[in-house]
Order: sequence, then C-alpha cells, then structure tokens
Amino acid sequence: MGWENSHLHQFIKDRTFYTERIPGDDTWGKMNNVDYKKIKISDVLKKEKEKIIYEYDFGDGWVHDVLLEKILPGNEKMIFLICLEGKMACPPEDCGGVWGYSDMLEILKQPKHEEYDNIIEWLGEEFDPEHFDKEAVNNILKRLKIKGI
Repeated sequence: MGWENSHLHQFIKDRTFYTERIPGDDTWGKMNNVDYKKIKISDVLKKEKEKIIYEYDFGDGWVHDVLLEKILPGNEKMIFLICLEGKMACPPEDCGGVWGYSDMLEILKQPKHEEYDNIIEWLGEEFDPEHFDKEAVNNILKRLKIKGI
C-alpha cells in the first residue's frame, strides 16, 4: 500500500489474528493471536483462492482482502516480490479511512473549497490520486525480505 507501517495492524484468517506482539499487552493470551514475525505468507495461504484480511490503522479502519490468485513453481533465482499491475495512488496516512479519503478527494477537486488550502498544506507535497508508479513499487519490493507476511 505504501503506508509507513506506523499504525497497529493485523492479518485475520479463520478467526486467528496474525499481529505483532506488543510488550506488556495482557490481552495477548486471551485472544487467538499469533506473532507473525516468524511466519511466511505461504504458512497461512496454502491453496489458490484462499484469502486473508489485512487491517491497518484501527482508528482509520482500512480493511483489505488479500487473495492468493495463483501458486507458481519455486524459483531460487527469484529473490524478491514483483508487482504486475496496480491502480491509483495509496491514500495518505491518517486521512480518516475510506470516508476521510473520499472527502479529501472531493475537496481536492474544488480549489475554492474552504478546506482546500488546509488539505494541500497537510499533504505537504503534490498528490495525484490517479497516479500509480509500478516501477517505484517494484523498487520498494526488491528491498523487502520475503520472510513474514
């Protein structure tokens, strides 16, 4: 997604919550939580068409379905993930979830809107919601380790 990984997040499959263990969290043992740091996605999604839910930033409430579309034969030479296609820019961090992002996009279409200047200042840089840079995404993916979810 391009977010900074600065918010709480989790993956959910079959009522199991794959998340980072937070030191001092007394509720960990009471819930069906698994620390995902030692898990590969292939440990969780084993068959084509299986899904896992990804929740990011519980305050903004981003929820994504991640679908395993196809399992390809192993290749030791391939040491990084590849993005084949994508659409649109990642919503900015802390924009208020789906509803806040939708409102922001409407305001950006109206330079005379009373909140327009505030949104532009908050973004801090040019933002084109239609832009998707596959090459930039693949450069980021090359730097990631395949370990973990």
